[in-house]
Amino acid sequence: MLITDVTDGVHLLQHGNVNCWLIEDQDGDGLTLVDAGLPGAWRHLTEGVQSLGHRMEDIRALVLTHAHFDHVGMARRLVRQLGLPVYAHSADHELAAHPFRYAHENPIAPYPLRHPRAVPLLGSMLAAGMPFVRGLDDVRPLQVDAELDVPGRPRVIATPGHTHGHVALHLPERDAVITGDALVTLDPYTARRGPRLVAGAATADESRALASLDAIAETDARRVLPGHGMPWTRGARTAAELARKNGMA
Repeated sequence: MLITDVTDGVHLLQHGNVNCWLIEDQDGDGLTLVDAGLPGAWRHLTEGVQSLGHRMEDIRALVLTHAHFDHVGMARRLVRQLGLPVYAHSADHELAAHPFRYAHENPIAPYPLRHPRAVPLLGSMLAAGMPFVRGLDDVRPLQVDAELDVPGRPRVIATPGHTHGHVALHLPERDAVITGDALVTLDPYTARRGPRLVAGAATADESRALASLDAIAETDARRVLPGHGMPWTRGARTAAELARKNGMA
């Protein structure tokens, strides 16, 4: 599913309950893909890019908010077919190479039993190709608190906690912040909706994740664009406040 112009020139590609974001450069010079979803999203990505009047070759870079399996799914294929540079925080480079070897505070196994409503969500991720995700080694570092020289020129914000190298991307001219899994509106491990942290089954450090909500709030962006769930349009400060209140399952 492609939802165009969630904010000016920023488009949501959603498949298997995982979000990718396409940012169009304001002068029309190409696209940046933020996060690479799962392998089954490839057809939806190619169709979405074409529907925007672009070619796949117009994607100039892949930027990872973090390197969990459901955010690097198409990365190897993008590198192989398009030669894309891939950017991620250096603290997540090892995870990018091994995207299933992630730190988490709580054991994963009890979650489907405690939260049966989440089983179809996890099933959709399996159907979208989760078992076929492979890591990649050739990842470039990001500089925090600086604009990244890719289409859209997002400003990189450190938001560790979900993973050790998690980042958010602020688009001040578009009044939006892409939060990845530092703040979501759908937790795939519990099926709970509304601004929140992802469950401890996939979060490395709850205390750091809670602290990172401050950095998201300080953007004062009106639109919060998460890694799971629908966009939030009532402001980053409100979203961060609710996420802190909801805590981590």
